[in-house]
Amino acid sequence: MVLVVEIAVQGALDELGTPLSQVTFVVFDLETTGGSAAEHTITEIGAVKVRGGEPLGEFATLVDPGGPIPPFISVLTGITDAMVTTAPRIDSVLPSFLEFIRGATLVAHNSPFDMGFIKAACAALGYPPPANPVVDTADLARRMLTRDEVPNCKLGTLARFFRSSTEPCHRALADAKATSDVLHALLERAGSLGVATLEELKSFVRTPTPEQQRKRHLADAVPGTPGVYVFEDQRGEALYVGKSGNLRVRVRSYFTASETRSRIREMIGVAERVRTIVCATGLEAEVRELRLIAGTKPRYNRRSRFPEKAVWLKLTDEPFPRLSIVREVRPDQASYLGPFSSSRTAEDAKAALHEAIPLRQCTERLTPRHTRRACALAEIGRCGAPCEGRESPADYTLHVASARRAMEHDASVVFSAMEARMERLSVEQRYEEAAADRDRLAAYVRTAARMQRLQALTGIPQLVAASPAFDGGWDIHVIRYGRLAAAGVMPRGAHPTPYVEALVATAETVVPGPGPTPAASAEETECILRWLESPGVRLVQVEGGWSLPAHGAGRLKARIDRAYQAIEARSPREGRPLS
Repeated sequence: MVLVVEIAVQGALDELGTPLSQVTFVVFDLETTGGSAAEHTITEIGAVKVRGGEPLGEFATLVDPGGPIPPFISVLTGITDAMVTTAPRIDSVLPSFLEFIRGATLVAHNSPFDMGFIKAACAALGYPPPANPVVDTADLARRMLTRDEVPNCKLGTLARFFRSSTEPCHRALADAKATSDVLHALLERAGSLGVATLEELKSFVRTPTPEQQRKRHLADAVPGTPGVYVFEDQRGEALYVGKSGNLRVRVRSYFTASETRSRIREMIGVAERVRTIVCATGLEAEVRELRLIAGTKPRYNRRSRFPEKAVWLKLTDEPFPRLSIVREVRPDQASYLGPFSSSRTAEDAKAALHEAIPLRQCTERLTPRHTRRACALAEIGRCGAPCEGRESPADYTLHVASARRAMEHDASVVFSAMEARMERLSVEQRYEEAAADRDRLAAYVRTAARMQRLQALTGIPQLVAASPAFDGGWDIHVIRYGRLAAAGVMPRGAHPTPYVEALVATAETVVPGPGPTPAASAEETECILRWLESPGVRLVQVEGGWSLPAHGAGRLKARIDRAYQAIEARSPREGRPLS
């Protein structure tokens, strides 16, 4: 059933633009079966029409997507197959919605997502795409708010910050009303910055600060080559580290109006010099940037500053091994899964493994001679109670082997167990518990897939690869145990053998340590992997084999990612930290 309420109000135009008080806004939100407009469909449309802060009408309807709604989406939105059974199809809803938005300026939070689905529906049904102006509240928030005010630009965060009368809940009309409240709060702030018309709002950008203009000379001596740049204060302390394929162009951009990040503008006010490190290749610049950030921990860099704080899930090395969350990989016989970005994510992965494999969860050290009374987990069949002698060391070893295999080679046993549990919880309409299990499974699968991918490279003593350079030559890199050991450029037309041999001979000696990332941070190895997988890269030498486990977590990660598309399509923009 489509609910449409209209209140007629006559608008007006100003000769110098459209005053914001006279703009008719239609703030809308969609719920869908997934994150890709090419593969998924709309399940709900909600919209509110406002002008001058006054409501003019609402549009709200569920939409029959023509197929089943994925369980993950039902958990997120609360919209089930039963709810849309009697709902109209999109071919009945779209004409009414297009009429509702006629002549209005459209507003959405992360508008490319919602507009992508509307345009796809129009294309499928033979309607021209809407030509309405579009305002994105997520983009406006990033321009007008600082990280000191809000940590990110998610709709829920902004609604709480501006004390919206409606709480976002992944239902279309409620989210549209919350977005409307956020819009009006942002318009008030824009007014204080001198923005009075729709045209000014859409072109809003901050001007360079006096400090930015005064310190433009810091970029004068920067070379136009690939490399790393370091902004330093008067004591030589690193403030900010970055990389670029053209150092001069990138550093100059910090002193122009295009640099709108408040913290970077603040950094420019403190900076007294820019130190540059010229690199042979773009990959070398990217790796050096990561190492410098980790080594100097510049206070204006937000990422990669503390790789040593990574968290690992350890299958301990003792008579009756258990899962333990640790911050250090030791040279022992234990198995490790990670690295995780936080203890909470590691706890989620740990819970997923425990759901599938009955490892003991007590923390004291056990031996065949050391027995004690079993806990409640044994009574409900979640542990074989080796502590009480009910399970022999040989039988318990089978669980340990299953856990090690799930961590390093085959994720299917954990995936199947968690999937069955989520389906059972969904049938019982225990959606919050199912959502928690979804996140636990995602934490396990994504981390296992990442670690297995890293280990495929970190187990290779030496790999030499080359990629085409812009001038017709070749960028050559020596990688040892997942660490960049050397980088160089071979000129066009030169014979490769002398260059490769010289680069290998002068490359850094790498002595691997313990664990899945024995010689470099996980971020560095991932950076190298991205380069190796880029178009045109050629393998020159490989010591040993390079392969992924046939039944590894990588094949299941794609299923997890598809299930999360509706969330992921919004989160990277809505939730991107403010600069």
